[in-house]
Amino acid sequence: MFFQKGTQTLEIDMTRIPNHIAIIMDGNGRWAKKRSLPRKAGHKAGAEALERIIDDCRALGVKHLTVYAFSTENWKRSQEEVDAIMDLLRQYLKTYFRRFMKDNVKMNVIGEISRLDGDIQEQIREIEKLSKDKDGLFVHIALNYGGRDELCRAVQKLAVQIEKGALDSETITEDTIESFLDTAGTPDPELVIRTSGEERISNFLLWQIAYSEFYFTDTLWPDFNRQSLEEAIYSYQNRERRFGGR
Repeated sequence: MFFQKGTQTLEIDMTRIPNHIAIIMDGNGRWAKKRSLPRKAGHKAGAEALERIIDDCRALGVKHLTVYAFSTENWKRSQEEVDAIMDLLRQYLKTYFRRFMKDNVKMNVIGEISRLDGDIQEQIREIEKLSKDKDGLFVHIALNYGGRDELCRAVQKLAVQIEKGALDSETITEDTIESFLDTAGTPDPELVIRTSGEERISNFLLWQIAYSEFYFTDTLWPDFNRQSLEEAIYSYQNRERRFGGR
């Protein structure tokens, strides 16, 4: 498949599309500030960008998409902004995410959802239940998620099993730890994209991205589109992945 980048015509190998793409969706606030709009307008534009990218990933044949929607650190933002994000989440859980189920999209949430309001938790459980038998694109939404928090919770679960005698500490392997993570059973991301020009992990999928390829772009998340995604995949396909070998 060919796409245009400036005056260049570039080709994506459709047989080598990443199985799993993870995205740190950054830049909503800066997008709004550039337009003299309230931050909540940036988050709305960011949610609309996610709608488009889900459709684009389906069209390109991506199997798993994980998006960083709200981190454990995001609670430090103003109450007004947090409330606006949660209201937007409610709206999308009620409407848009349900539409995706008709498009054979499976959805789940990773992170500690117990801190979210009860009605949001109920909507999450309902959507996960309704979409559990879908076999198209699997969208994983990281909500109240932090990589360190996930690892802490996994260790706590491991400790409980050891205390019960159901697990021997000497037999713990990487596969054992993986089975206690929020992402258990999900292949690790081959490609991690971060928008807005920032070049850091920000506590995202710390275990899972050990051998992921990283792609950083100055594009603010609400402006990220099909061509942006294709450029990231093109960059990924033009790297040599050695996994520690030569």
